[in-house]
Amino acid sequence: MSDIIQLLPDHVANQIAAGEVVQRPASIVKELLENAIDADATKIELIIRDAGKNLIQVVDDGKGMSETDARMAFERHATSKIKGTEDIFKIATKGFRGEALASIAAVSQVELRTKQRGTAIGTNIYIEGGVFQFQDPAQTAEGSNFLVKNLFYNVPARRKFLKNNNIEFRHVIDEFQRVALAHEGLEFSLFHDDEAVFRLRKGSQMQRIVDVFGRKLQPLLIPIKEDIIWCKLHGFVAKPEGAKKARGEQFLFVNGRYFKSPYFNKAVQEAFEGLLQPGYVPSFFLYLELDPEKIDVNIHPQKTEVKFEDEHLIFALLRSTIKRSLGIYNVSPSLDFDRDPELDEMMNKPIPSKGNGGGSGVIKMPEIIVDRDYNPFLEEKNVVHPEEIQNLTEMYHQNITAEPSKINLFEDEDFDEDLMRLPNGYWLFNKGDVTLMLDLGRMHRLLVSENNKSTRKSATNSHALLFSLEYHMNEIEKSKYESFKKYLPELGFDMKIAHESVLRIDSLPEGLKETQAMQFLENLFEILDYKTEDEFLQYYHSQWSKMQSKSRFDFIYKKDAEQVIKDFTALGFPEFLPDGKRCFYEVPFNDFKNKF
Repeated sequence: MSDIIQLLPDHVANQIAAGEVVQRPASIVKELLENAIDADATKIELIIRDAGKNLIQVVDDGKGMSETDARMAFERHATSKIKGTEDIFKIATKGFRGEALASIAAVSQVELRTKQRGTAIGTNIYIEGGVFQFQDPAQTAEGSNFLVKNLFYNVPARRKFLKNNNIEFRHVIDEFQRVALAHEGLEFSLFHDDEAVFRLRKGSQMQRIVDVFGRKLQPLLIPIKEDIIWCKLHGFVAKPEGAKKARGEQFLFVNGRYFKSPYFNKAVQEAFEGLLQPGYVPSFFLYLELDPEKIDVNIHPQKTEVKFEDEHLIFALLRSTIKRSLGIYNVSPSLDFDRDPELDEMMNKPIPSKGNGGGSGVIKMPEIIVDRDYNPFLEEKNVVHPEEIQNLTEMYHQNITAEPSKINLFEDEDFDEDLMRLPNGYWLFNKGDVTLMLDLGRMHRLLVSENNKSTRKSATNSHALLFSLEYHMNEIEKSKYESFKKYLPELGFDMKIAHESVLRIDSLPEGLKETQAMQFLENLFEILDYKTEDEFLQYYHSQWSKMQSKSRFDFIYKKDAEQVIKDFTALGFPEFLPDGKRCFYEVPFNDFKNKF
């Protein structure tokens, strides 16, 4: 029997290994940005085309590479970050595995132009599908210029599974933000399809957070700081009003490296216990500084998992420090352990009298005098005389014929057999031979959506605001606003950029309350790119329907529920919303009978 085990060809082995490092365009963005930081760059520029599928370019002003280093950088397990086993346990750089560039080159076409500082000429190298093509001398700026083109061009199955540009670019932005937030002392720029998305100046951590997420976040941030012997903690948490129901701005860093930790996220969540509504998560930007020997980042090729030697102590540190800061800023009650005892002594010290007689007075705590012998029933003035009782009786008989109040605070209990409200907001409805549990909120949302369809083609009336509203946009939202502002006037909005990144809103469509305006705009800015007018209008009306529809808890009175059911029946009583959520379920009463 012949042997069947054989070595894989290098290009096949490289493509398999690349699957761990390069999962999508954002993976390449992360590796190239971190390489630029390790190269001591002070200014980094990221250029993206088609969400990174066709081009990812990173330009930095770092120390660059020699001709030999540029060639060696694309070999597997070639790195300048570590030299021996002991270095793995005290890693101070972003990269150290020596796998990233080899993996990137294996699934794309890579061009590198680089020049070391102080040299006259640089080098240009080109690799395609992991195969070296050529290397020539080139005139280029100091630093490195990486161009990664046509990702997964030689692995069609992998390229086919990439998501649409909106989703892929969202991942690119996530990686860019994580690196930028960890290095506020560097300049970063991001361009997508020749449009500037971010231009981040160097500055403080607060400035970097505001530049990335917009000035509307600034008044919500509470500083966090604790410095103990073995660990330093600093950063910011947002007040409870900055919490979000879905994914929030939640960032953890250790020694300048972003990492994920559900365990530490729980510590922050516990610090906000009692301050957040159910289902909401706080926003935070927390930075840990530890001895590199007390952490292990060599867990996964993505390097977003970190093991800590004193994990439980850090959990307690996060929770207690955040709780204390929330108390200091009057977000939650805090015991005053720093009360000055001299304040108590001052209460009994004599002070000069302001009267002409001179002398001195004493500040005393106010006292309450209680007469413990007082009995109100022994007082003559509280005795009720018979004539007063007679007057009250006559007044009662005079008003006994008054028309009863029309306000009914309670629902009539005389339900008919077809409709009944449950304590959890749902309703039971007998439809034919079956009993349905209805979610009137979702049913009403579908009715609002159908009503909007009939009025979309006509211009929407608007109402002017007595006082203009201001919406602070970040760089992404600013470019997004430019793409859809032409549709807003006919929808009933009157808004324009007043100065810098402040959007001034003077009029709103009828039916949109001032208190809903900010949330409505945030929902519009969630989508990164609207390709067509129809795509924007479809999402707009979807958000409008959500904003105008009632929840199932808003239906208290039976007559309102009956009207919704009547209108819903006219639509054909559809079971599902367009997003696949159910409007009602059939109650299995036959199964319940067996319980008895």
